[in-house]
Amino acid sequence: MMPDRSRKRPRDVNALAKQLVDEATGAQAKYDPDEGKDPAAVALGRKGGLKGGKARAAKMTAEERSAAARKASQARWAADRQR
Repeated sequence: MMPDRSRKRPRDVNALAKQLVDEATGAQAKYDPDEGKDPAAVALGRKGGLKGGKARAAKMTAEERSAAARKASQARWAADRQR
């Protein structure tokens, strides 16, 4: 599982609770995950991400798709064994 590097909320339960209460009472501005991001770049990245997998699969042969699926399955099972 990939680490969530864009996390802005505190991981500590007490600090998170304080932040949520502050947001609810208006003492602190609401958390905006897209703050500081260019909306055009976000839309463009999402657009590419939505069609990327389908386009890649359409270009691959049946053997290539099978190999990619096999590799992904082995990676999932390897990660499961490490836990």
